[in-house]
Amino acid sequence: MTQPPRIQPKKRAFPRVLGPERAFLADTLRAETTGGLLLLAAAVVALAWANSPWQDAYHHLRETELGPLTVEAWASDGALTLFFYLAGVELKREFVVGTLSRLSEAVVPVVAAVAGMVLPAIIYLAVNLAADNGKTDGWAVPTATDIAFALAVLAIVGSSLPTALRAFLLTLAVVDDFGAILVIAVFFSHGFHLSWLLAAVALIALWYLLQRRRIRTPFLYVPIAIGAWWCMHESGIHATIAGVALGLVTRVMVDPTEEHSPAERIEHRLRPWSAGVAVPLFALFAAGVTL
Repeated sequence: MTQPPRIQPKKRAFPRVLGPERAFLADTLRAETTGGLLLLAAAVVALAWANSPWQDAYHHLRETELGPLTVEAWASDGALTLFFYLAGVELKREFVVGTLSRLSEAVVPVVAAVAGMVLPAIIYLAVNLAADNGKTDGWAVPTATDIAFALAVLAIVGSSLPTALRAFLLTLAVVDDFGAILVIAVFFSHGFHLSWLLAAVALIALWYLLQRRRIRTPFLYVPIAIGAWWCMHESGIHATIAGVALGLVTRVMVDPTEEHSPAERIEHRLRPWSAGVAVPLFALFAAGVTL
C-alpha cells in the first residue's frame, strides 16, 4: 500500500519561540536591571549612529512620518506611554500599600520634587536676568527630569538600595516629570483644546469605574486606553500623561477572592513590552544628538 507523501514542515525565517524560552525571555525583561541596561545600550547606539557617517539615515528614519506622527513622536509620545502607565501603577502601589502609604512619608518626596522644579527655574531666571540681553523664555526647561533615564539608572542600582529610598526616588522622578509636563502644558502649550482634554478625563474616569466594578475583560480596557491617549494628544498636552493617569486609577488592592490585583496582572503582562520594546525605542530616537 502506497504511503501518502510526507508533509514537510514549513521553514521559518525566524524559528518560533517555544513556551519555556518565551517565559524565560519575559522573565528576563521583567527584571528592572535588564530594562535599564537595554535603555542605556539603545542610547549609546543612538549617539554612535547620530555621529557616524550614516547620521543622515538616522535623522531621516527619525523624521519619517507614520500616519499622523513621526517615528520619533511615536516612540516618545506613543510607545513611552506604556512605560508611564507602569510608573503610575507603581507609584499608586507605593501610596496605597507601600512605604509611602502614610501621609507624613508621602509628603517628603513630593515636596522634594516641587523644590527640584522650582529651584532650577529660579537659578535659570536669576542668571539670565543678570546677563545682558538675557532670555527668560526657557525657564521651564531646567524643571524637567527625563524620567525614563532616571528610572533606568535607579533600576540598575536599585536592588542595592533600601526599599524606602527606592520609593522616595521613584516618587521624586515621577512627580517631577509630571509637574514639568503640566508646567509646559499650562505656560507654553499652543493649540490647547479643552474639549479633547475633557474627553480624555471622561475615558480615564470610565476606566476607574470599570475597575471599581471589578470588570476584567481587556476588550473594554484596550479601546479606552487608546482613546484616552488619542484625546490627550489632541488636547495639546503630552500624551504620556494619559498613561500616568490610567496607572493611578488602576486598582492595586487585592480582593479576598483574587490571587493578584488588576495592577499586578497588567504589570506582569506589560512589563516585558515596556522594558524590551517601548523604552529602548524611546532612547534610540531621543538620545541621538549630533555632536
